[in-house]
Amino acid sequence: TPAPLQQTGAAVLTQEQRRRRGMKVLLVGVVLVALVSGGVGGAVGAYLERNGGVEEVELPQAGKEPAGRAADSVAGIASRALPSVVTLHVSGADAGGTGTGFMLDDRGHILTNNHVVEPAGDDGEITVTFHSGDTAKAEVVGRDGGYDLAVVRVRGVSGLEPLPLGNSDNVQVGDPVVAIGAPFDLAGTVTSGIISAKERPITAGGESGDGSDVSYVDALQTDAPINPGNSGGPLLDAQARVIGINSAIRSADSGSDLDGGQAGSIGLGFAIPVNQGKRVAEELISTGKATHPVIGVTLDMNYTGDGARVGTKGNDGGPPVTRNGPGDKAGIEAGDVITEVDGQRIHSGEELIVKTRAHRPGDRLELTVVRDGKERTISLVLGSSDGD
Repeated sequence: TPAPLQQTGAAVLTQEQRRRRGMKVLLVGVVLVALVSGGVGGAVGAYLERNGGVEEVELPQAGKEPAGRAADSVAGIASRALPSVVTLHVSGADAGGTGTGFMLDDRGHILTNNHVVEPAGDDGEITVTFHSGDTAKAEVVGRDGGYDLAVVRVRGVSGLEPLPLGNSDNVQVGDPVVAIGAPFDLAGTVTSGIISAKERPITAGGESGDGSDVSYVDALQTDAPINPGNSGGPLLDAQARVIGINSAIRSADSGSDLDGGQAGSIGLGFAIPVNQGKRVAEELISTGKATHPVIGVTLDMNYTGDGARVGTKGNDGGPPVTRNGPGDKAGIEAGDVITEVDGQRIHSGEELIVKTRAHRPGDRLELTVVRDGKERTISLVLGSSDGD
């Protein structure tokens, strides 16, 4: 007979047990579906959050504001002055360059630096670009290397707006200023700063000691960034009035020089005071030349002591003190050392020329002179010479 079926260890499930096990499987499945759904939802949510959802992104932003600015703000000063500032492109037979100028009147006269227009020579070309982008040819009315100033003129241009001239005698150290120019040919560039010093004697250009092609400036010093191409541009006060003509910079690698080189600003810029610029511009427009105030002596530019020493002979071999000149009439003698001008100490012949050039012919100066170890005060009236 067949052997009976034998149980090998697997439990025989009742109907109730099978029903309960089915319920558990169903519940596990539901939990797995829920977990998978949660994972998919989290991934989708993270994607949408990362990519901005299904709609276009619109970030919060300030609304439109009035375009006007306070008149004494940098933006306000710039908006008033920019239409009167021009860029000059100069080309000559052997050289060329870019500089800046500004309108003096509605007749087309523009003031700039001599070293800006000098490369044009007699046969070169000067092109003026206005803030509007329009251009015009310009001609030199007059220029002077000793003051480093020049006036050019455009013709047939209407709607010219001159810049108002301030008074550089009113300027104080710490006053805010704005400079406008074309540094590295970037026209209409505006920078700002303060007057960091006044009556800073600087010399630039030419051969030191020659005197004929060296610019002597009793300058306004500013920390407003000035770079090559700013030459001839206006230095403005808080009322958008010209108080100086930007002319030179001191660079870390090149010292003090006209800003025609490639060295950049280190915060030491120099401007010709507008009072001097105004006088010279008037003379250049009227006569084509500028007069220089003179003492009537020849200085020993090789003197290394303190002060400015009168030489022992003139440049032409004649006497060092011009006969019947201002110095001769005041009693200056060969070998005298001038140490002060109007109570201000001077330390070299260059500084004496700078202080003299800051005045007009006919002005009276009080000079402190050392002769044979003794100081004396001499009063003289400045003479005049053409700036040839």
